Amino acid sequence: MIDKKQSRMRRARQTRAKIAELKAVRLAVYRSNDHIYAQVIDPTSKVLASASTLEPDVRKEIGNGSNVKAAALVGKRIAEKAKAQGVEQVAFDRAGFKYHGRVKALAEAAREAGLKF
Repeated sequence: MIDKKQSRMRRARQTRAKIAELKAVRLAVYRSNDHIYAQVIDPTSKVLASASTLEPDVRKEIGNGSNVKAAALVGKRIAEKAKAQGVEQVAFDRAGFKYHGRVKALAEAAREAGLKF
């Protein structure tokens, strides 16, 4: 019997393998019940930028970190931070999560803020 996390990790493995093969900078997203996290990671696994609903500025703006509005704000922030590091093009790594709801909101906000993927 495969549990929910194992099947998510199985789905994530193939995406990560392809991104590694392309040697692309990736935008990794993790979604928990209470928060959403995003990191821009270069091909050598070095974190270039990160944003999450745990950051004090985000907490001030949004009380609840587990909604689409909060995810969109994190998407905008990660795009700004990535561009400040000189990163324009990324590969979207949704870590096996469905491209729906909070994950989708983060991705669309990052695209609007100027990240290309």
